[in-house]
Amino acid sequence: MSQPELYIGLMSGTSTDGVDAVLARFDHNQTPVIVDAASCELPPSLRQQLLDLNRPGDNELERANVAAIELTHCYASVCHRLLERQHLAASSVRAIGAHGQTVRHRPELGFTIQLNAPALLAELTNIAVIADFRSRDIAAGGQGAPLVPSVHHGLFACERPRVILNLGGIANISILHPTQPLRGFDTGPASMLMDYWIGKHQGLPYDASGAWASSGKAIPTLLDAMLAEPWFSLAPPKSTGRDLFHANWLEHHIAQHAPNASPEDIQATLLELTAQSISQAIQRYAAGTEEVLVCGGGAFNHALLLRITQFLGVPVHSTEALGLHPQHVEALAFAWLAHAHVHDTKANAPAVTGARHAVMLGAYYPA
Repeated sequence: MSQPELYIGLMSGTSTDGVDAVLARFDHNQTPVIVDAASCELPPSLRQQLLDLNRPGDNELERANVAAIELTHCYASVCHRLLERQHLAASSVRAIGAHGQTVRHRPELGFTIQLNAPALLAELTNIAVIADFRSRDIAAGGQGAPLVPSVHHGLFACERPRVILNLGGIANISILHPTQPLRGFDTGPASMLMDYWIGKHQGLPYDASGAWASSGKAIPTLLDAMLAEPWFSLAPPKSTGRDLFHANWLEHHIAQHAPNASPEDIQATLLELTAQSISQAIQRYAAGTEEVLVCGGGAFNHALLLRITQFLGVPVHSTEALGLHPQHVEALAFAWLAHAHVHDTKANAPAVTGARHAVMLGAYYPA
């Protein structure tokens, strides 16, 4: 019987709001148990640097590397916090799985960029680091995303069909069916555009519980124009990000279709865009789904979950119902993927990403 191993998983997602970290124990059956979890907000200046790097600009190479180093110091800080709280030496942890911060995702051009400084993270923590999880899948012809459906299958598969819905900046679904192959893909924007809009008009990082969106009314012409984006009609495998659904994309649609609308009506329309694009994807590709389990920060947007429930007519609730905090699922996924790398396990799901074959994910940086 193999000895239990500890891994740390780190995730800073498309929302660019902070770092989530989990310390996970993998027992002999390879099912992870969360020992502890922590998070930290990104400094506002760093968050702005990362958001700016999603667009072409001057001196990008230097700016990207400077931001990666600052982000990595945030990663190291939250790792040290976990070790201190659990009274653990660095040598107790087998590896850190660090996803990095996506600033470009262009699988159609053969690349993806997640800012990170994994060698520095190994130096700062004295723990081995697994990073750059997406590139190998893209090299094999895949989208490099989403990578979490195989983890969702391990955590949440059961005897009835269910969908795991991750609501970060971008929404993605994992379709878990007891008799059908694993499937999954990005469905479009989740919190990303709503966060941008409320930040612009109210100076808030997010719309708590969807309250501001609930104070407005969706604008049919604007909603229809945004849903007509050709990407939504693409068949999976597919993935997306700020390369497509950015602030200029939104502002263009507003100027064309709702130039005089109130800010709260725009927010209501963005919530409706997210709810409808997710629901349409589930209805089209996961017919017969009996429940939807939601993870990510968007799991706390109660207005959004209510709209998805109304569209689908099935229970839609947080993974908290199964004892797993929705904010910890993605970080746990990268602890899982680090464990897979260390144990020579090919962890991508070609049916999800479109890769030609299964591959090892990640690159290893020794302590």
